[in-house]
Amino acid sequence: MKRPVVFLDRDGTVNEEVGYLNHLSRLRLLPGAAQAIRLLREAGFAVVILTNQSGPARGYFPEALVHEVHAELRRRLAAEGAELDGLYVCLHHPEAGCPCRKPRPGLALRAAEELDLDLSRAFVVGDRWVDLALARNIGARGVLVLTGYGRGELEYVLPQKGLEPDLVAEDLLSAARLILSRRA
Repeated sequence: MKRPVVFLDRDGTVNEEVGYLNHLSRLRLLPGAAQAIRLLREAGFAVVILTNQSGPARGYFPEALVHEVHAELRRRLAAEGAELDGLYVCLHHPEAGCPCRKPRPGLALRAAEELDLDLSRAFVVGDRWVDLALARNIGARGVLVLTGYGRGELEYVLPQKGLEPDLVAEDLLSAARLILSRRA
C-alpha cells in the first residue's frame, strides 16, 4: 500500500538558511526539526527531503560537498532518533531547464515511484515559493514555515506569485503538528 508523504525543503526548513551551504561547519539543524521528522514517521508518513542545490553548477563548491552535507545531516538527525525515507537533490543550474528543479515535479515524482508514495496524501513543507508551487504542481498541500525565508516570502513574494499556503507554521515542528491534526 502506498504511504502518505511529507516532502521537506532542506535549507531554512530542516537546517538553518545560510545562503550557499559551502562548508560543512555551517550546517546547523533547526530546533525541533528532528522531533518533527520523528513525529511524522511515527504517524505513518514517509519523510523525504527535496532540495535544489545549484552551488556546484555555479562553481561555488564541489558536488562532493553536497553529498558530505547530506551524510552529516542524516547522521545528526539519527543522533536525535530521526530518519529520512529519502533525500533527493537537483544539482542543476536554474537556467538548465531540468525537470527535477523545484517547482517542477521531477524529484517528487521520482521519489513517489521509488518509495511507493501516495501523492494524493502528500504535503510539501518549505520556506520558499518554489515549495508551495511544487505542492500545487503535484496536487499536494503546501505548508509554509516562517523559518529561513518564510516570513519575507509570505509578506512579499507569495502575493506577487499568486500563491497561498494551505497552512502556515512557525517552524517544522509546528508544521508537523498541524499536518497531524489535519491528516487526510
